[in-house]
Amino acid sequence: MSDYQETLRRHRRLAILRFLEASPTFTSNVSILTDVLNSDAIGINTSRDQTTTELGWLEEMGFVTLMGQPDFRVATSTARGVDIALGRATHPDIQRPSPRR
Repeated sequence: MSDYQETLRRHRRLAILRFLEASPTFTSNVSILTDVLNSDAIGINTSRDQTTTELGWLEEMGFVTLMGQPDFRVATSTARGVDIALGRATHPDIQRPSPRR
């Protein structure tokens, strides 16, 4: 994997966790997350498969829980995921967030 692809992956993971942290119930589905990642505000070109793959990795690391069927997955952030999103904790495979104003 190229350095650029690895950088995108790290940013994609952070963007997912930040979106979940900002959601009222800390929850979203793959379709919405993919749209958010592809939005002009985030700008990380992402397929639905890539979103699903990253959510699987985040679940393995304990940052989200996943529910639903393979064709409709729902992710919920864990307390550890919120800590990463807010910069209170770090992981070497997730981009550290910039300070918020």
